[in-house]
Amino acid sequence: MNTPPPSANIAPGPVWALLSPIGRLSREPYWLSFAFVLVIIGIPVKIWLSSLMEFQANENLTLETLPINDFMASNPLLPILYLVLNWVHLALVIKRLQDVGLSGFLALLIFVPVVSLLLVIILGFVPSQAKPNRSGPLPNSYWRKS
Repeated sequence: MNTPPPSANIAPGPVWALLSPIGRLSREPYWLSFAFVLVIIGIPVKIWLSSLMEFQANENLTLETLPINDFMASNPLLPILYLVLNWVHLALVIKRLQDVGLSGFLALLIFVPVVSLLLVIILGFVPSQAKPNRSGPLPNSYWRKS
């Protein structure tokens, strides 16, 4: 492998951590990023659930009987937020897989419901490779061209 340029030791920022699938991500920023994602998705869901309670009182509906079309129509930005957060989820899992020395293509397993939860939890506890690998020189980094 080539010797990394001096700029390779500079840690990338939070935008890279959340949006880019390139590089390596250690356990701590991985868990912090997932916590951030849960908070971000929790806010509109909480607002939606509180507005649903008012709607249920008037229409005698339950959460289980609410049609998916009404759910999506209740907040048109929720599907967009869902897609963005799925990209963030995928980028985090790809970087974490690359950090432990596995292929990022295994991240496609996050689209299998039960496997997704197991993958996220297991990757949160597996330690990083201490040595450089094909995805970056150190955890929380990526190879940069000189």
